[in-house]
Amino acid sequence: MDGTNSSSQGRFVLLGFSDRPHLERVLFVVILVAYVLTLVGNSTIILVCRLDPRLHKPMYFFLSHLSFLDLGFTSSSIPQLLYNLSGRDKTISSVGCGVQLFLFLGLGGVECLLLAAMAYDRFVVVCKPLHYMSIMHPQLCLGLVSLAWGCGVANSLIMSPMTFWLPRCGHNKVDHFLCEMPALIRMACVSTAAVEGIAFILALGIVLCPLVFILGSYGHIVRAVCRIQSSSGRHRVFNTCGSHLTVVSLFYGNIIYMYTQPGKRSSQDQGKFLTLLYNMVTPLLNPLIYTLRNKEVKGALGRLLLGNVSLRRIL
Repeated sequence: MDGTNSSSQGRFVLLGFSDRPHLERVLFVVILVAYVLTLVGNSTIILVCRLDPRLHKPMYFFLSHLSFLDLGFTSSSIPQLLYNLSGRDKTISSVGCGVQLFLFLGLGGVECLLLAAMAYDRFVVVCKPLHYMSIMHPQLCLGLVSLAWGCGVANSLIMSPMTFWLPRCGHNKVDHFLCEMPALIRMACVSTAAVEGIAFILALGIVLCPLVFILGSYGHIVRAVCRIQSSSGRHRVFNTCGSHLTVVSLFYGNIIYMYTQPGKRSSQDQGKFLTLLYNMVTPLLNPLIYTLRNKEVKGALGRLLLGNVSLRRIL
C-alpha cells in the first residue's frame, strides 16, 4: 500500500510518549498550564501593542506579529498533544496530520524570517538612529512581514506535499507527538535522499540565511556599541537588543539542530523533547522576555490594567 492510500483510508497514530505512561500524566499537567500561559501572555502582548498609541512603533509592530505567530505555532500541535496525552486514543486524521505538517513548517519558516526583520529594525535604531523613522516607515515594515509570510508559506507548500505523500507501505505510526517532517520521513519505505536534499537546501535559505543576516546585524551593532563612550549609553543599547537576541538564541538553537539533520540519523527521543522545547517553551517565554526587559511594554501593560480598573470603578 502506498503513502497515498495509507493516508486516505485511515488515521495516523501519534506514538508520542506512549512508551512512558507515567511521564504522560506529568506532561499533560505541565503542558496544559504552559499552553494556557502561552495563550494569555501572547494575547496580552498583541492587545497591548494594538491598544496603546505609544507602542505604535516598528519594533512593537513586529513584536505583535511575533506573538501572533507564536499563538498559531503552538496551537498547531499542542491541543492535539493534550488530547493524546489525556487518554488511550493517540490517533489523528490524515487531513489533520497534513494540516499540522503544513502549519508547523509554514509558521516556523515565517518566524525565522520575522526574527531577521526584527534584527534589521534593531540595527537601524542603534546604528542609524537619526534616520530610524524615515527608514523603518510603515510600508517597509508591512513589506518585510509580507515577505516573511510569503517565503514561509512557499516553503511549506513545497515541503509538505513532498513529505506527506512519501510511500509508507501501510505504516501509519508516527514516532512523534505531532506530524513533523523528520518523523514522517523516517516512516517512508523508499529512499528519501532527494526529499532530504531539497529540505536541506530550503533550510539553508529559510533558516540559515536569516541567521547569518541576524549575526551580521548584531556584528554592526557591537561595533557601534564599542564606539559609545558612556556606560549608560551602552546599557540602553543592551536593553534595546537583549530581548530580541535572547529570543533568537532560544528559537534558532533548537530549530537548526532538528531541520539541518537528516531525518533517519537524528535521535528520536531527543528530537521529541527538542521539538516540545521550541514549540512550547519558546512561545511561553517570549512574552516574559519582552515584558520583563522592556520598560515601554511594562508601562503600557500597567496603563492598560489601571485603565480597566478605573473603568470598572466608574461602572
